[in-house]
Amino acid sequence: MTSDVKNQKFSTLFDWFDQDHDGQLTEGDLRATAKVFAQVARDEDHTNVHAIHTAFEQWWQLLLQHADTNRDGQVSRQEFITTMEASVTTPQHFESAVMAIADAVMNAADTDTDGVLSRDEYIRLYEALGVAPEHSGPAFAILDLDGDGVISHDEYRTAIVDFYLSDDPEAPGNYLLGPINQPT
Repeated sequence: MTSDVKNQKFSTLFDWFDQDHDGQLTEGDLRATAKVFAQVARDEDHTNVHAIHTAFEQWWQLLLQHADTNRDGQVSRQEFITTMEASVTTPQHFESAVMAIADAVMNAADTDTDGVLSRDEYIRLYEALGVAPEHSGPAFAILDLDGDGVISHDEYRTAIVDFYLSDDPEAPGNYLLGPINQPT
């Protein structure tokens, strides 16, 4: 059973992916989300743009296979939350569905190609993804685990793992999308 913390995070993620705001996820929603993510890439960065789209397609295929029980091409919020815990975040699928997107997005957002995200690159990334700078700025400081003023690839991957896998409401990765409101 999904914990309250994960339930809230996956619900927030559902809202983020539901691009047409109709309360159902469809292939079109995930394609539109991939386009939003891909917009942070440099114009010539075809490799990471392709990787983002491919990984979102992989994620959609997992949702169809494991969540779309009535085969109508739509996934409800509850189906999404249940499937995130039962399938997408399992070791068998997590790397290809979630971490592939994280890696491609990190590389795409690293506009000066120095292998790390500066504060400006991080804020630009999350602003493009719809997270306000008043949330992404403080999140940057939390995710910069070694305090060196940049977010390394390992620190970014750690944040993604925290967001998707941690039940700890104080896990640093929970700040990726802005505040996660926990039930009291």
